[in-house]
Amino acid sequence: MVEITDSLACLYTGRVESRGDEYVVTVPASEIEHGSVSVGETYRIAVLDRAGPEEGESASNADGGASVPDGDGASTGTPSEDGKRPTSRGAAGAVQPDPPVSEGEVRDVTIETLGDKGDGIAKIERGYVVIVPDAEPGEEPTVEITSVRENVSFANVVEE
Repeated sequence: MVEITDSLACLYTGRVESRGDEYVVTVPASEIEHGSVSVGETYRIAVLDRAGPEEGESASNADGGASVPDGDGASTGTPSEDGKRPTSRGAAGAVQPDPPVSEGEVRDVTIETLGDKGDGIAKIERGYVVIVPDAEPGEEPTVEITSVRENVSFANVVEE
């Protein structure tokens, strides 16, 4: 089983590409747009084999870095290897956990930053992004999740 730290900034599937004397992992534009990562900043990454770790082997990054797996695969809702947690398969076939929230769920969040359109952005488990309109950085509202996608959800403030 893969252990995922709470400090994970983003999780997606990507390809390692050769560019001259360097090897590059491309970050999807959606991760920048949602504030998961910022252009020009430096991040730790953990690269997981697309087949995943062997039974009993941990793939956690003790330093709490971001990982490489992708948000553009269809969600199949298949059970995880232990049969308890729901998961999805990304474009490369890597098993990924389903979003940690569901529509209608009420959560307390902390607004960390503002998105490009002025909406508040909070991160919850595994760096999963919750977008909250009319919220400001530092606020800690109670929100209701109104829409859930693979790597981002939208919520409305129900109590400040």
